[in-house]
Amino acid sequence: MSEIVKFMPVLHNRVSNQELKKRLLQETEIRSTVSFYHYFPVQNPQFFRDDLYKKLVELKVFGRIYVASEGINAQVSVPQNNVDAFRQVLYAYEPLNNIRLNIAVDDNGKSFWVLKIKVRDKIVADGIEDPSFNMQNKGRYVNAVEMNELMDKDDTIVIDMRNHYEYEVGHFDNAVEVPSDTFREQLPMAADMLQGKEDRNIIMYCTGGIRCEKASAYMLHKGFKNVFHLEGGIINYARQVKENGLPSRFTGKNFVFDDRLGERITDDVIAKCHQCGKPCDTHTNCKNNGCHLLFIQCEECARQYEGCCSTECHDTIHMPVERQKEIRSGIDKGRNIFNKSKARLRPRLNEKG
Repeated sequence: MSEIVKFMPVLHNRVSNQELKKRLLQETEIRSTVSFYHYFPVQNPQFFRDDLYKKLVELKVFGRIYVASEGINAQVSVPQNNVDAFRQVLYAYEPLNNIRLNIAVDDNGKSFWVLKIKVRDKIVADGIEDPSFNMQNKGRYVNAVEMNELMDKDDTIVIDMRNHYEYEVGHFDNAVEVPSDTFREQLPMAADMLQGKEDRNIIMYCTGGIRCEKASAYMLHKGFKNVFHLEGGIINYARQVKENGLPSRFTGKNFVFDDRLGERITDDVIAKCHQCGKPCDTHTNCKNNGCHLLFIQCEECARQYEGCCSTECHDTIHMPVERQKEIRSGIDKGRNIFNKSKARLRPRLNEKG
């Protein structure tokens, strides 16, 4: 009797990141960075993850995708010749049929070099444990035209549901920053900051829409009545502004979570170099392998500190490799890290009454 051996397909990458990045840079294909998300019940996240992985690998899709029982969140790089096929793969899943795809506006498409699809408890960590919370009861979508119109009303409050390092380089006019480093902390903090304003127009926004959509549901859950959220976030807003010749009420740069670390929306530079204070909105990671702090650095300081965030880190990168390893093994990374929220006081909400 012959022995039958069944081989399981490889459902994760087995090539080094260095080699994959090299291959990406050698590619001649034109790519686009695409992001999308959708809240919907996923009965078997692991099965869904594996099925999607097999299909996207065939299309040479790279990027980060999170799958959970509450839905999907993705940011990927797709060869332009495969965009239609990519769209059809997604549309074949009934809950994703005709899902909105956000196409990056300032991009060469080479933002990822490997495909990673991970199963998580939630696609956005929110800290919500109340079983009566319902994501289906969410705020009303607004597009770019409606966003601009609502912002002109005196009873409108615009809430930025991103982290400080995102808000710092770009935000909507008079947008209120919620001074916390995590989304799970921002949700109750936003509700607390807006107490007594339950009847005001409240617009929540974020990068691509996923955080502000959940935030809008949370605010309704907490008794706020007129809650809106920007459909597709800043990415979709910027596209609509460009396509329709609208004035941009978002100023500066939109921070993005890939190698670009930002896409330009307007020419305004509203942030400053964290080292010298000159106008600058270029994020970078400290070149000291024991630090990798995300911070803003101008070209002059980048040359002076060789891409490091401090004199200490600059000195470290010139030490022997073994000494650097010794330092990393016992370092308290907290001492080198800028406070993302800048220890800011809560913004005042009485600017418009």
